[in-house]
Amino acid sequence: MALLNLFFILMLLPSSFESSLSSGIETQDLNSMIAQACMNIENQNSCLANIQNELVKIGPPSPTSVLSAALGATINEARGAIDKITKFTTFSVSNREQLAIEDCKELLDYSVSELAWSMGEMRRIRGGDTSAQYEGNLEAWLSAALSNQDTCIEGFEGTDRRLESYISGSLTQVTQLISNVLSLYTQLHKLPFSPPRKTNTLNVTTVVDEFPDWMSDGDEQLLKGKSPPHGRADAVVALDGSGHFRSIMEAVNAAPSHSNTRYVIYVKQGLYRENVDMKKKMTNIMLVGDGIGRTILTSNRNFMQGWTTFRTATLAVSGKGFIARDMTFRNTAGPVNHQAVALRVDSDQSAFYRCSIEGFQDTLYAHSLRQFYRECEIYGTIDFIFGNGAAVLQNCKIYTRVPLPLQKVTITAQGRKSPHQSTGFTIQDSFILATQPTYLGRPWKEYSRTVYINTYMSAHVQPQGWLEWFGNFALNTLWYGEYRNYGPGSALGGRVKWPGYHVIKNPAAASYFTVQRFINGNSWLPRTGVKFTSGLTN
Repeated sequence: MALLNLFFILMLLPSSFESSLSSGIETQDLNSMIAQACMNIENQNSCLANIQNELVKIGPPSPTSVLSAALGATINEARGAIDKITKFTTFSVSNREQLAIEDCKELLDYSVSELAWSMGEMRRIRGGDTSAQYEGNLEAWLSAALSNQDTCIEGFEGTDRRLESYISGSLTQVTQLISNVLSLYTQLHKLPFSPPRKTNTLNVTTVVDEFPDWMSDGDEQLLKGKSPPHGRADAVVALDGSGHFRSIMEAVNAAPSHSNTRYVIYVKQGLYRENVDMKKKMTNIMLVGDGIGRTILTSNRNFMQGWTTFRTATLAVSGKGFIARDMTFRNTAGPVNHQAVALRVDSDQSAFYRCSIEGFQDTLYAHSLRQFYRECEIYGTIDFIFGNGAAVLQNCKIYTRVPLPLQKVTITAQGRKSPHQSTGFTIQDSFILATQPTYLGRPWKEYSRTVYINTYMSAHVQPQGWLEWFGNFALNTLWYGEYRNYGPGSALGGRVKWPGYHVIKNPAAASYFTVQRFINGNSWLPRTGVKFTSGLTN
């Protein structure tokens, strides 16, 4: 408790005082914080030495500088893990193992980027930018970095697990370091003295459909769909050769990397049979189609073909600030082929407007970071909205399909693995149009978190509402909630009695899971031009 009191005092002080008081900080207190950053690390001496070395580069010791040093040490460890994993490439004996190794390298690269972004945010905080720490960036990025290593290991499902055991050893220290940093940051951030952020009055609907001042008339017309998209688009894709490209992937490859401005790709009506993988360097890309069922991106990659789940996606987006509008993303593999993703999202502050996401098992992989879906349609059978992103689905229609015999239809399988992660799924003002006996979700990971708010539930939603994953796994630690839902499947009398299940009665509790608070949407969604409801509806 004495250590936390020290944190409170230091975080209250402006950065100019932090340096002058550093000489008065008790060495044992700082060492205690560094020790917490190295908690449960196998090689304690190496961890402590690495953080001390990073501290020397940063400056006077303080809670924020210790966190920055821990982040720097973690980045170095993650880069080292990439080097180690690369060496295993020559030992792979199957295509699935090779794909799993490539997944691991890419996912660790995500972690390095997310840790580096966090380092930049810590510099702004140390420099006196008091707004940075309250926008949720650090929690979002560290939460994503913590989960990437799990996805790496999951890619070895279907192999003899020989390489998995070696690679898992290389990842253990990275995962633990990130977990420690996230835990430390959460202790510092969730403090009683944190200045209140401006919030809308509870139960007041704020529908934002005005466009920001900086957006050009062409951008506004593009988002409103009131003018031919190709009149504003940077690139046009058309199967008949009337555009710049015949395939979406060709247009993506020709787009600028690391763009700070919006790059619009208009995809004309047609059936595009391809897999599109938009890497993290492809930032601020926007795909615009001619409407659901008119512009269709389709493929049938699936687990049974030897792909990892991560690689089955018909569309995969990783670059920050992605927007899609008026398109269908489809995976036609069918239930017999098990995992087959239509859309995978690792794009922070991404938005999907009037899109259809169609598959069977594992349709929408909301893998990581902050995501928003408005007026979308999602189809599937088993765990068909899954992953560990922080995602809000608003005014969406969710449809069930016929699963394999003996399978049970489950809508969500949220994968939060730590109580400190700011991740989870909110389904708000939407429609569950189930045609099969359906469950609202089941806990994929220990701290799975999903909430339904003001959502219609058809009669096929089962009375117990939620389904176990395996025995009593996660029933005490998950956080599932329902608030003011309606329809024949919304009755609460027969719902599960798990410790982690909540009937939410307080609008203040429900408001935590809204766009404004859960994904900090008021700070970035206006830039997308996509309509959204900020808080709770009446």
